[in-house]
Amino acid sequence: MALFSSMVFGPILAFSAKTVSANLRPHAIRKFPSKTAAFSSFYRQSNFESSIRGHHSNNMKSALFGSVAGEGKGTSIRDSLKEVSESGEFKRKESAWRNWISKEDGAQFPPEAGRYHLYVACPWAHRTLMVRALKGLEDAISITVVHPIWRKTKAVADDHRGWVFGSPDGGTFKNTEGLGGPFPMMFPGNEPEPTFGSNSIRELYERSGDTDGKYTVPILWDKHTNTIVSNESSEIIRMLNSEFNAFAKSSLDLYPEVKRAAIDEANEWIYPNINNGVYRCGFATSQSAYDNALDELTTSFDRVDKILQNQRFIASDDKVTEADIRLFATLLRFDEVYTVYFKTNSRSVATTPSILNYCREIFALPGVAETCNMEQIKAHYYCSHTELNKWSIIPRGADFMKLLKQPITNHESDRIANQ
Repeated sequence: MALFSSMVFGPILAFSAKTVSANLRPHAIRKFPSKTAAFSSFYRQSNFESSIRGHHSNNMKSALFGSVAGEGKGTSIRDSLKEVSESGEFKRKESAWRNWISKEDGAQFPPEAGRYHLYVACPWAHRTLMVRALKGLEDAISITVVHPIWRKTKAVADDHRGWVFGSPDGGTFKNTEGLGGPFPMMFPGNEPEPTFGSNSIRELYERSGDTDGKYTVPILWDKHTNTIVSNESSEIIRMLNSEFNAFAKSSLDLYPEVKRAAIDEANEWIYPNINNGVYRCGFATSQSAYDNALDELTTSFDRVDKILQNQRFIASDDKVTEADIRLFATLLRFDEVYTVYFKTNSRSVATTPSILNYCREIFALPGVAETCNMEQIKAHYYCSHTELNKWSIIPRGADFMKLLKQPITNHESDRIANQ
């Protein structure tokens, strides 16, 4: 049965600039391994992305969509649509949980089969599902796919909406405004929370003592200490790629040393302009913010097109890398969701042969197709944000998944034709 990946912003990328001792609470900041060349490269890249995304600003327009007070002192409970500046620009806040699974002696979170669990749902979480499948880590790291449609997480206490777990009890529900639907309490592949019987992702954050207030997925959970290890997708996929090789069924390396400079360079412009760029378009609240985001997205989309006319993958001519995983998760959703819902209709994957063929090739990699569920992807986007789609009407679309399943075009023929 296909797993799924729906939307919203599980976390993104960047390291805290704070320096803390190893005696602080596990979630305060990740415990950095020694700075090998690979880690140093990632550290520089993450700080770059942090500067792009920006820290939580006092200028956030919380009044636009409203905000709710948290249970913990200083906690500002919110979702991604609240992270908008006074100028109408979407400004994603960096992830708060940044611990690191490491093979180094004495690591707080050592790699162990069966110890860690992934809670997944969104495009950022989709990255982790893809890497888990490509590395053959299904037996080492368990998962739970949450319900794709946001619901009230504590209806009596406040108005926060977010990720909830599937319920086997049957029945249906409407969106958070009491409209649309009815939606099933579980889609195929959704499951109840397996450890504590939690109703929502929010409850796992609160159980871990979270004070940040943004309850995102993916979550990499430590079942031994019952806490969050990380909610930063870019770091989780690095951990899955390098730290669990003793349990992996595949020797695939998605971040090989010889390709790291090219991978880092690709990530540095694809993240702000494409991965996060679609959200900068969709969550913009001023015409100028939208126009600027769309211009940058369109330029970067054309850059991807040009690269893929001349080489097989985005950062390599012969091997799939981490950069492809990160890009594919956005391209998969582009035509069916972003061109409609986020108004990114200046370009289309279906009408761009090099990018469509590229998506088919990534989709055909072992285990990737099973992580893609367009029904739940669309259910999340079109039914979770009532500001953008009051009645939760889901457009039928042109069946992009059918396009993905068609034969891959010979890349060399494409290259000759485009010369």
